[in-house]
Formats: sequence, structure tokens, C-alpha cells
Amino acid sequence: MTSDSKSLNNVRPRERLLQAGPQALSDTELLAILLRTGTSQQSVLQLADHLLQTLGGLRGLLATDTGTLLKQKGIGTAKACELQAISEINRRALAQSLRLGPVMNQPRLVKSYCIAQLGHLTIEHCIALYLDNQLHLITSEEVSRGTLTQASVYPREIVKSALKHHAAAIILAHNHPSGVRSPSAADLALTKHLQQALSLVDIRLLDHLIITAGHATSLAELGNM
Repeated sequence: MTSDSKSLNNVRPRERLLQAGPQALSDTELLAILLRTGTSQQSVLQLADHLLQTLGGLRGLLATDTGTLLKQKGIGTAKACELQAISEINRRALAQSLRLGPVMNQPRLVKSYCIAQLGHLTIEHCIALYLDNQLHLITSEEVSRGTLTQASVYPREIVKSALKHHAAAIILAHNHPSGVRSPSAADLALTKHLQQALSLVDIRLLDHLIITAGHATSLAELGNM
């Protein structure tokens, strides 16, 4: 393939975006715009399609760590850093949205934020979302890494952090790398224990989310809170 034809393939998605808007483009075309160039063996569209097929679509691509990206043919340091930056921008945009309105009015956004934070991880992580008295997000913090138990999460440390942030309520979230969407007995026990600890300082535990790839299970919606 000549350099002229590769350049043409690179320009076409941009032209389509300008003419019809980004929603008219396929995932491959959108990614091709970000990548800008292909390789000597692949056009940029072919490279984009290969990455999406290999890494599990856009969600998988944005969840891929830098080291894995750099192992993909056609992805150098610059492209890997750009993709990682886009992934982080997405997470920060979701967090910013949570600060603008009460989380109880936007449960899908809360779930999307937690999925973006945890859904791609291969070991268990637990995060706490600290909310003010208007239920706007103050901040989120990792509170545990590894197998989730009452001992590993340390409810007293969550209470301490909640008081430090002047939080009025908390949402807890952790991932199940196994893909199992339902809460375990340990998840339910931890939820009850944390509720009791927080109630002593008049802080509410609003929900506990179980995160898997692309999905969030709410213990509150299941009636387990």
C-alpha cells in the first residue's frame, strides 16, 4: 500500500466526522482518528480494527495498561500514552459529573464511574466514594486491594477518612475479577459491619456496588442494605 493511500484512509474518518458528526463514525474510524498513522503493513484503519478485535473493543482498549499497549504492533510510546490519557480523562469527566449533582439522582452515572475505575482490574480492589450532605461527590479513595474481608477493608479506617473529608454519606464499590455479579457472604457481612460502624458517627452507607466488566450490581437495589 502506498503512503498516499494510507494517508487517504487516515483523512476519510476525519472528513466524515466533520460532515456528519462523531456519532456517525464506527468505533474503528474513531480510533483511527486518534492513532493518526498505521504501519508499513497496515493502514491506520486496519491497525485500529486489529486493536479493537485483540483488546476487546473500546472498553477493553481503554482499560488496557501501558505495558500491554506497548506490546501491540504499531503502538509506540506516544500512542500508548495518548490512549492512557483518554482513559483517564474519561474517568475524571465522570467524577466531575458526580460533583455537579446528587448521586441519588444519577445512579447510572455512579455505576459508570465505578465500572471505569474497577471493571478492568484483575485483582479485587475496593473504593469508597465520599459524599457531602447534598450527596455530591467529594472524592473517592482506594480502601483495600486483594481479597475483600472485614479485616482487609478496616471499617474504622473508612470512618476515619469519612470524618477527614467531612462526608455525610458513602458508597462502597469493589470488583469481582471472576465475573460473578452476585454478592458473596463476605460482601454482605462487610456491608452490615460497615453500616454499623458508620452509624456511630451519623454517616450513611448508601450503597455497596459489585463491579464486573461492564456491569454493576447494587446491594441497595437488591434490598441488602
